[in-house]
Amino acid sequence: MGGGEKKRLVSTGRGVQRTQGLHTLYISPLKALAVDIARNLETPVAEMGLPIRIETRTGDTPVSKRTRQRRDPPDILLTTPEQLALLLASADAPYLFGTLKRVILDELHALVTSKRGDLLSLGLARLFRLAPGLHTIGLSATVAEPDDLRRYLVPQPQEGETLADLVIAKPGAEPHVTMLEPDTRAPDFYIPWAGHSARHALPQIYDLIKRHKTTLVFVNTRSQAELIFQELWRINDDGLAIALHHGSLDVAQRRKVEDAMAAAKLRAVVCTSSLDLGIDWGDIDLVINVGAPKGSSRLLQRIGRANHRLDEPSRGILVPANRFEVLECRAAIEAVADNAQDTPPLRTGALDVLAQHVLGTACGEPFDADVLYDEVTSAAPYRDLTRSDFDATIDFVATGGYALKAYERFAKIRQDKAGRWRVTHPRFAQAYRMNVGTIVEAVMLKVRLVRSRGGASGRTGPIGRGGRILGQVEEYFAETLALGDTFVFAGEVLRYEAMVEDELYVSRATDDDPKVPSYEGGKFPLSTYLASRVRSILATPSEWKALPAPVREWLEIQEWRSVLPGPRELLVETFPRADKHYLVCYPFEGRLAHQTLGMLLTRRLERARLRPLGFVANEYALAVWGLGDVAQRIRRGELSLAALFDEDMLGDDLEAWLAESMMMKRTFRTNAVIAGLIQRRSTDREKTRRQVTISTDLIYDVLRKHQPDHLLLRAARADAATGLLDIKRLGEMLSRIRGRIVHKPLEHVSPLAVPVMLEIGRETVYGEAADALLAETADELVKEAMTGVSGGRHGGN
Repeated sequence: MGGGEKKRLVSTGRGVQRTQGLHTLYISPLKALAVDIARNLETPVAEMGLPIRIETRTGDTPVSKRTRQRRDPPDILLTTPEQLALLLASADAPYLFGTLKRVILDELHALVTSKRGDLLSLGLARLFRLAPGLHTIGLSATVAEPDDLRRYLVPQPQEGETLADLVIAKPGAEPHVTMLEPDTRAPDFYIPWAGHSARHALPQIYDLIKRHKTTLVFVNTRSQAELIFQELWRINDDGLAIALHHGSLDVAQRRKVEDAMAAAKLRAVVCTSSLDLGIDWGDIDLVINVGAPKGSSRLLQRIGRANHRLDEPSRGILVPANRFEVLECRAAIEAVADNAQDTPPLRTGALDVLAQHVLGTACGEPFDADVLYDEVTSAAPYRDLTRSDFDATIDFVATGGYALKAYERFAKIRQDKAGRWRVTHPRFAQAYRMNVGTIVEAVMLKVRLVRSRGGASGRTGPIGRGGRILGQVEEYFAETLALGDTFVFAGEVLRYEAMVEDELYVSRATDDDPKVPSYEGGKFPLSTYLASRVRSILATPSEWKALPAPVREWLEIQEWRSVLPGPRELLVETFPRADKHYLVCYPFEGRLAHQTLGMLLTRRLERARLRPLGFVANEYALAVWGLGDVAQRIRRGELSLAALFDEDMLGDDLEAWLAESMMMKRTFRTNAVIAGLIQRRSTDREKTRRQVTISTDLIYDVLRKHQPDHLLLRAARADAATGLLDIKRLGEMLSRIRGRIVHKPLEHVSPLAVPVMLEIGRETVYGEAADALLAETADELVKEAMTGVSGGRHGGN
C-alpha cells in the first residue's frame, strides 16, 4: 500500500461511508449468476443511497473496464474463479486485495467438485496470505457432506484440521415434484423403450407451458436443448414467447434471454446446466426436467429455480425419455422427499492445476518454494500434497521435466540469487494470462472418407488422403475405437482406418453389423446414490405400484421370463439371437463405467476364444455379443463369471488397453493445456487444434519412452481413473458384486435387455426419423422379449 492509509469500507453505525478499496469479493461458478446477483444488489443500494460501488468481472467484461478495476477497484466485485486467478497473477495483487474483508462463495458445492475448485482453493490460500483478517462465507443449498465444504473455506493447519462454522438456515417449503404420466387418452400413447428425445411427451410439455406463467425446461445436453426448442416452436400455435439458453450461444443472446426473463416477458426457456444455479427469477412457477436428472442434488438445484421464495413450494415435473428413466425419475422423487443429497466428495487437488498456479504465482511476484509449499498445503484439496510432488511440480514449470529440460521454451521460471523463483521472460506471463483456467472445450473430430487399407488381394496398402468430409464425431467416441472397428455414421457403415491429427479416417465397410455403434447420451453420469435406489426399486415389487402401467408390466414379465437382481447383485443374462450369442449385464453404474467394463470384458472374452464382435453400453446396462456360446462354456465349467468379472481386470488388462488406445493421449493433451506446457492462445493468434495435437502427441510419446513417471503422465492417469474411464466407480462395483453374480441363461432376449439391445446399430439420426427407426427396430425385439416368440410386429406399450 506504499505506506499510505489503507482503503476500506467502514460502518459508522448509522450508515456506510466509502473510503475506496475492495471490501467484498463474490465468486460464482456461472457468469449469469454473478450478473444476476449484481442486478439484485444494485437496486436496494441505489434506493438507500449507499455510497457502495458494485461491479462484475467475467470473461465478457471489456478489457478497458478490467484494467480500470485493478487501478480503482469497486467496493464489491462479483467474479469467477478464472478472473480471481488472473487478478492474483498481477504485481498489484497485494494492493488490490490488501483491503479485502469478505469472500462469498456462492453455490459452493458446484465449485469444489472440479478442477475449477482446485484452482479456486489455491487462490483462496493466496488471499488469506494477502489479507490475514479475511473471512470466507460459503453458500449452498445442496450439500451431502458439510464438513468437506467447511474444510475448504478455511486454511488447514499442518497437523489436524480446521472447520468453518456451520449455519443451517431454516428450511423453506418442501418442493413438490412429480413425474409426467403418459396421456392414456392419446391414440398413440406409449413409453419409449430407449432413446433420449422425449418427443412423445412434447404435446403435454407444451400444454404445461400454456397453463403456467413462466416455465424453465431443463435438458441434459446442448443438442437436446436445440431439438426440444425447435420441436416446441413447431407446435407453438399460440405464439408463446419461448426462448433458448445454453453455454454455446453468443453472450449477447444469453444476456438478452436473461433480461427478458427478469422482466417477465417470456413464457418458457429451454436450457441446460447454464441456468442450474441460483438465478433469482421469482415469476417462474414451474420447472420441467426432460430426461432423468442423474442426481438428486442436481434435481433439487433445478427445481429450486421455481418459486424462488422461502414460503412457497417449488414445483417440478420430471419427463422420463424411456422406461429405465422412469425408474430413475421415481428414485429421484423419493430422494427429494427424503432431502437426500448426492454431491460428490471433496477432490484431491490435481497436479496440472497446481502447475498452472505455480506459474501464476511467479507472474505476480518472485516466490520462495518453502513459503509457497506451506501456502498450497493450507488449501483443503492439497493438504496431503507431498513435498516430492510439490518439488516435481516446481521442476516441471522450471524445465518441463527431465525429458524436456534441453528445450528452452519449457523453462518458464528460474531461481534468482536469493533463491526465489521468478518468471524467465515476460512472454510467459503474457501466455499465462491468455490461457488461465481449467475448462478445456469439448473436442470434435472431422470424419474423412478414404480408401481402405486392404485391397481385394488382402494386402495392406497406404491410406488414401484428401477424401470427402462426412461430418464430425465427439472425440470421446473416437477414443473407444480400435483399428478395423466399424460404426454407423451419416447413414453408412464405416470402418475406422486411422486417426491423423484432428481427423478420423474411415472407409466404407460391407459389414451390415457395426461393431461399435454411435450413440447419443446425457452428459451427466448417473449418480451412485440414485443408481443404488434404482436397484432397490427393481428388487422390491411392492414399489412398482407407483410406476406407470406399461413399466410395471415390463418388470413383471422380466420377473416371470428371467429374474430381477437384488440390490447388491449383478444379473448376467446370456441368449442367442440372429446367429450370435449375447451377454447382457446390469451394473447400473453409468455409461462411462460401462464403456470401460465393455472394453475390458471383450479383451478377456477374446483371450477365452469366444470371438467377441462388439459391445454397447447405456447408463444402466452393458451388452456384449460374439460368435462364441458363452452360456455353453459356463454350463461346461469352462468359463467362470466370477473370474470374468474379477477386479484384477483393472490391472494388466487395463494397462494393456490404455497402451493401445488414443484415450490417454487425448487426456494428456487436456493436462498439458491446463498445466501450461502447451498454449491454446498466443499473442498473435489462437493455435489451431492441429498445432496443439501435433505438439502434445509428440511430447506424450517422448515422455512415455523417456520419463514414464512424468508429472503430466501421472495427472493423465489420475484423470482417466475418475473421469473418462470412471475406473474408481467400476472398481467399487466389481468389489460389490464379488460372490453375488446371478447368471440366467435364456432362449430369447429378455424384457430388461430390450433398451440396451436397441442401442446396437443405432444411427445418429435426428428428428422424427430417429423415432421411426427406433420404433421399427423395437417391434420385433419387443415381441420376442415380452412373449418369447420371434418375428411379427408389436405395439410400443
